[in-house]
Amino acid sequence: MGGAVRISGAALQLPGGVTVRFMRTLRLPETGTHPLPPGLGAFPLRAVADYPDRAPAEWMTRGGVFLPVYQREAMWLSFSAAAPAALQVGVGKVCAVSGRPWSDQLSQDPQNYVVLPRQPWLDGINSGSGTIRQFVAVPLGLGATVEGQFSGEEVWGGVQLQVFELGEGPLVAWRAEQARRSVSSRGPWGVAAEEAAHGGAVPMVAPAGGPPRAPAAAMGLGAGGRMRQEVYRDERGPGDWRERSSGRVFVHLATAPQWRQITGEGPPPSPVDRAAYTQAGLPWFDYYDADAEDLPAAGPLADVRPVGDRLGEDQQPWTQPQPGQVSNPGRDKGQVTDGEW
Repeated sequence: MGGAVRISGAALQLPGGVTVRFMRTLRLPETGTHPLPPGLGAFPLRAVADYPDRAPAEWMTRGGVFLPVYQREAMWLSFSAAAPAALQVGVGKVCAVSGRPWSDQLSQDPQNYVVLPRQPWLDGINSGSGTIRQFVAVPLGLGATVEGQFSGEEVWGGVQLQVFELGEGPLVAWRAEQARRSVSSRGPWGVAAEEAAHGGAVPMVAPAGGPPRAPAAAMGLGAGGRMRQEVYRDERGPGDWRERSSGRVFVHLATAPQWRQITGEGPPPSPVDRAAYTQAGLPWFDYYDADAEDLPAAGPLADVRPVGDRLGEDQQPWTQPQPGQVSNPGRDKGQVTDGEW
């Protein structure tokens, strides 16, 4: 379906010049509202198709990519784009922006996508009023995922991405406008400043026999702590976007043992202690685009319960960042198969 999706280092390259990175980060407390936590490097990515004898059968059917994640580890998605694009983000086939079931079509009422590159990142599900609830990895089967709270079942897990490009006329007009303007290489079309140093090259590893096929994935995304982050309203009309997507990809979440069994590689180290990070004086981030309009709360997503309500609290003592640690970066900042899903 659609165009090619490729892995480039630790990034996903989607059609339309869209790049997505999955960033490791600190998990926030589930009470209060916080600034954006820092990136701790990109999760490594591997193509499911490179491991036909080891990847779970369900993964082979759905295609896509996979990454290693620890239980209750948090993540955020970093975006960049060579041209305007509409990107749908699903968590267990629930739209992270609108809270509606996954759809193959764009919708503006309610909006079920983010607009790139104006949206530089997405740290969680849209809880509205300038906030989101952090993406946190949790096991399937306990009802703690967003998917489980919506449907009563936990079947899909993972993350789903689908990109729509501008139609021919709007794209020609956009290119003409760009020709009249001087846009810095570190302007709104580049990688966000605070994560530019993360995510070095991660080689594709060809399977060479050995361990048996791994069991099916058992991880999805639940809702964690609340942070300040706008999810921006699309200022274009619905007719500006193509009716059909240019490409899509299913991102499977592997446990650390699964990752080792499938790839033969060790997973990344467990996340850094939050208090130690803050006490070291390392930065946190705030982002506010005064020219963009934030989407209202997505009704269904506003009622999603945090994972601690289902799995119990295991929070370490929380150390608040000092005011000087919170900065605002502003606007500066292998082939993947697709299957049945």
